Amino acid sequence: MITPRAAAHATALPPARLPAYVHDLDALDTHARAVRAALPPAVELYYATKANPAPELLAVLAPHVTGFEVASGGELAHVRRTVPGRPVAFGGPGKTEDELRLALALGAERLHVESPHELRLLTALARDHPAGPAGRPVDVLLRVNLPLTDGERGGAALTMGGRPGPFGLDPRDAEDCLRLLRAPLRLRGVHAHLASGLGAAAQLAVARRVTAWARDLAGRHALPGPLEVNLGGGMAVDYTRPQERFDWAAYGKGVADLAARHPGTVLRIEPGRSLTAYCGWYVTEVLDVKHSHGHAFAVLRGGTHHLRTPVAKGHDQPFTVLPVAGWERPWPRPAARDEPVTLCGQLCTPKDVLARDVPVAELRAGDRVAFALAGAYAWNISHHGFLMHPAPTFHFLPRAARTARTPRTA
Repeated sequence: MITPRAAAHATALPPARLPAYVHDLDALDTHARAVRAALPPAVELYYATKANPAPELLAVLAPHVTGFEVASGGELAHVRRTVPGRPVAFGGPGKTEDELRLALALGAERLHVESPHELRLLTALARDHPAGPAGRPVDVLLRVNLPLTDGERGGAALTMGGRPGPFGLDPRDAEDCLRLLRAPLRLRGVHAHLASGLGAAAQLAVARRVTAWARDLAGRHALPGPLEVNLGGGMAVDYTRPQERFDWAAYGKGVADLAARHPGTVLRIEPGRSLTAYCGWYVTEVLDVKHSHGHAFAVLRGGTHHLRTPVAKGHDQPFTVLPVAGWERPWPRPAARDEPVTLCGQLCTPKDVLARDVPVAELRAGDRVAFALAGAYAWNISHHGFLMHPAPTFHFLPRAARTARTPRTA
């Protein structure tokens, strides 16, 4: 579950540098290249920056993606600085007036409109902006909340559509928005991110439904082409089976067939977690191992204030034990052997659990643990300030072509 070079780097870190996030940029480059190769060339691939906005990761992804999806003014400015000149799509609910002004100022290539109010506000701001009528049009997609069947949900880990919620427009409201569109706004198509954690078959079922709805809308209202259909992201990452990955080959074949059935339609996807999760590990050390009422607990340096994902999603974060030889204390080394262990952090709450009752052959105080699938929705969504523990260090192992360079650490 951890690449040899990442394991070697994690083992060599001095204790004062732990906990640490270790990212293997060569692994990310290889994975992103394979994802792009599995997709038809005409299908646009955007990276959802919210998954992990680290500049080192964005730089590796840039050659493989069409552009970047952002969901705040902060992300928008960050992407413009980090990978200048790359196309940006700005989505997400609750955009402020300042954020919309920033999107106009920085020239976001696409804006995903979430409500009639947001459409009216954007129209008013765009008319007053230098990029308005006298400049280029402001290209928008309407985000729609379409109903989903049980089969299309396909065991989704998280749903953003297909039921009542704050995301996007009901189909009827989306049609009403067509009557509100005014220059300098230009409708380019439809965006629909309905669920996350879907396998390839379920993703394709949703893609077919969204594309058919968008094509029908365009036909009934004579919308100018080419029609753009953003199918969203949410490709499954299975934390219970970390060796398995989303079937990009099957998905690529399915979207190729979908594109062939709908010539003149531009299909776009915007995965996040499924691109970067596999390149990162949260590495820490075991401070103590103890038994309580017949159960083994390993107390780790750090915890869910660094890696919130397992407690937020209710799963056990997969991990690899990196044994550390030697024990310099004059008392026996605390250990758990051939038994289930619960791995906890340092926080004063019983919810600070990274993995619960996971069988281990041996886990001792002083050993290191590398939690996998920590390249997405990890540090950047965690509650850093609680109890004021030190922040982790960050390590980016360079791509193979740059092995002469020293990994950047922070």
